[in-house]
Amino acid sequence: MFASFLAAAVVASAPVPALDPAQVKAVETVAYDYVDGQLEGDAARVARSLHPDLAKRAVRPDPDETLGLRRMTKEELVDLTKQGVLKTPKDQWSRSVKVLDIAGDVAVARVETPWFTDFFHLGRFGDRWVIVNAMWQPKARPAAAN
Repeated sequence: MFASFLAAAVVASAPVPALDPAQVKAVETVAYDYVDGQLEGDAARVARSLHPDLAKRAVRPDPDETLGLRRMTKEELVDLTKQGVLKTPKDQWSRSVKVLDIAGDVAVARVETPWFTDFFHLGRFGDRWVIVNAMWQPKARPAAAN
C-alpha cells in the first residue's frame, strides 16, 4: 500500500512537459478569433472558433436559484456578435490570451478583456482547434466620467 502511495506521489510531482509552441500558437489563434471577432463584430470569425455544441456558461448569483448558471449556445453568441454587442474601435482593444495547458487533443486557455474573463476548454479535431466549453465572469464596468 505504501509503495502505491509513493509511486502516486512521484508521478504527481513529475515535471510538466513543455508545451509545443506550434500548438500553443494554434490555440491562441482560435482564442483571438473568438475575442477579436466579437470586438470587430465579425460573426463568421467567432463562429469558426466554436464547436457546434458549444457550452458557454457564467455563474449567475440568484438568491432564488441554487447553483444558477447563465447558458449560451454557439448560435446565441454568433447572433450577439452580429448585433455588435461588444464591437469596439481597435484603438480601444485591450485583451490577452494565455494557454494554460495542452494534453493531446485538449487544451485550456484564459482570455482577459476589460469586460470579462473567459476560461476555455478546447478540442482538436484533426488539425483544427475549436472552443468546446467557455466559462466566463463579467468584470465590473468602470464608472462613467462626469
